[in-house]
Amino acid sequence: MMATNPTRLRVLALYKELHRLGRDYPDPSYNFHGKLRGLFQRNRNLTDPEEIEKAIKLGEYIRNETIALYSLRKYRHLKRMYPTGDSTKDPFP
Repeated sequence: MMATNPTRLRVLALYKELHRLGRDYPDPSYNFHGKLRGLFQRNRNLTDPEEIEKAIKLGEYIRNETIALYSLRKYRHLKRMYPTGDSTKDPFP
């Protein structure tokens, strides 16, 4: 039995979003796209709506964690770019 059309569209949108996020993954040796494809292919034959929803929730969790990882990376970069401000010395002598 094939998943309902709205569910299928939801899964495809999630896959596309994760694929786009994987382009900037910081560790190239992790093989983000390969793992992503394997995860979706393992679950492609699911028919139980509860199992499908569980798999979608896992994909959404991975998406949110990846976005958080990128935000943290940007924050750390910005923090390195600016001085801490702990110095009492006048920056413009």
